Parts: sequence; C-alpha cells; structure tokens
Amino acid sequence: MDVSMTVWVVTVLGLLALIAVDFFIGRKPHDVSVKEAGIWTVVWIVLAAAFGLGLLFAGENQASGEFFAGYITEKSLSVDNLFVFVLIMAKFAVPSHLQQRVLLVGVLIALVMRAGFIAAGAAIIANFSWVFYIFGAFLIYTAWKLVKEASTDEPDEEYEENRLLKSIEKRFGVADRYHGTKLSLRDNGKRILTPLAVVMLAIGTTDLLFALDSIPAIFGLTQDPYIVFTANAFALMGLRQLYFLIGGLLQKLVHLSYGLSVILGFIGVKLILHALHESGVHVPEISIPVSLGVICGVLVITTITSLVAARRQTAAEEREQESTRV
Repeated sequence: MDVSMTVWVVTVLGLLALIAVDFFIGRKPHDVSVKEAGIWTVVWIVLAAAFGLGLLFAGENQASGEFFAGYITEKSLSVDNLFVFVLIMAKFAVPSHLQQRVLLVGVLIALVMRAGFIAAGAAIIANFSWVFYIFGAFLIYTAWKLVKEASTDEPDEEYEENRLLKSIEKRFGVADRYHGTKLSLRDNGKRILTPLAVVMLAIGTTDLLFALDSIPAIFGLTQDPYIVFTANAFALMGLRQLYFLIGGLLQKLVHLSYGLSVILGFIGVKLILHALHESGVHVPEISIPVSLGVICGVLVITTITSLVAARRQTAAEEREQESTRV
C-alpha cells in the first residue's frame, strides 16, 4: 500500500484527536463502571472496524484484510498484557480511582515505544529479507514457551520491577504515598517522583516485553508499516477500557495462553514459508483470508473451552464445599 506523508500525518493527528477526546472525557479520576468500560470498548472496536472498512471502500482490499488480521492478533495478544497489568496495580497498590489515568498514560508510553519498534522492524525487513527466518523461529519458540508456562501449576503471582524502572527510582527517589494525580513533588528541596509516575512507567516499559513477540507476529501478516502501526494503535488504545470490562473474567480465560501459542506458532510458520518463497524456494504461502480464519477460529475455540473449563471448576468447588459441610 502506497501511503503518502500527508496520509501519515492525517492518521497520526486523527489518532491524537481520539486520544485527546478520551482523556478529556475521563480527565477527572473516578472508579470506572462496567457500563462505562463496555461503552468505550464498543466505541474503540467500532472505530477500528470503520478504519478497516474505509480501507476496503478505498479499494485497498489486501490492506483491509491485513489490517483486520493484524488488529485481531494484536488485540488478542494485548489481552495477555492485562494479566500483568493486574499484577502491577496490585504491586503498587494503585487506588481504584487512579487506575484509569495510570492505564491511559502507560498505554501512550507503550504506543510511542512500539512506533519505534515498528520503524526499526520495517527498516530491517526492507534491507534484510532473511530476517523473516529469525522472526519465524522466534515466534515458534515463543509459542512453545507459552505452552510450557501454561502447563505449570503455579502462575506468577507477583510483578517484579525491571532494571530500567529500578534505576529511575534510585536516580530520582519516590514519595511514600500517592498525591492525587501529581507525578512529582518537592521533598526537602529535591524533586522526586510519586508512586503514580512510577506505575505509569511500569505499565509502559513492561509492554516492551510484549512487543518482542507482537511486532514480529504482525509483520508476519503484513509488511506494510502503515498497517502495522494503525493495527497496533487501535488495539492498544482500547486496552484501558478492556481492563475494566473483563478484569474479573481474566482468571476464567484458562486456555488463553494455549490459543495465543497456536496463533504465534501459525504466524511463525507463515513467516518461514514467506522467507523460503523470497529465497526462491517453491513453497505454498498462507493467504490473509486463511490467516484471518485461523486466528478468529482459534480465539473462538479458546474462549469457549476456557469458559466451559471455568464453569466445571466452579461446579467442582461447589460440590466439594457441600460435601465438606455434610
């Protein structure tokens, strides 16, 4: 897809305008209700669908298909981020009325950093086609790692701060309590950070780890930087509302990691086949419609089996409680 600088500028300005509206509406710290989260989740999904359909109506059929495949993949992978976000919120004991502000700024930091990843990835792919082998192998390895972690009985229950975050805390110092929406304050003549600033940085920098597999994954579906960026942007910008909407359902998605591993493994194979094709080897390539079908199918099956398994677990626990009473 040939995208001019004007289209890039208009797209970025449009996204910034949407973010500004989102920030203006939720500028006052408050507890986000399920109704509010549900409405805004639908709004962001509708906006993403409108963008994809706009590409289709503009005659960019392939770009539209790539956008939807990339958006759904990034959205499903971002749900996995929510597990870590819950741990971060608990680690820093973020007051409920400040959590929406934390997520908004944290996601914006993540989006800016991902833009850098996307630019670097596009430049590497444009000059070194063999990088598809590396991306493909990495995604297959990540898929295997997800399966291995999902099969363990004890999931991680505590968030551990990364080195960057620890160095920032050591360099500037951190206040011992929250001070509303303030990010810094003066203490004995020295400006220090508030816990709110630290947790925002934690959300944003932690996303770097997720970008290591999500960015190669979407490049496996499209090599168009414009589609990669917009799919990531729409997936991330609706993440805050999704956190409040399905926060209580996360523990029920017991098979999510297995589903994501299948998707990453599938895209890894697709990348390797594409790399072989680019090298002159006659191998079949997986089309975008097939990719979209596989991704949607895996997510539907994973969600259904997760809810069934969670329901059976709940029923088993209730039977056990009843037998204990007797």
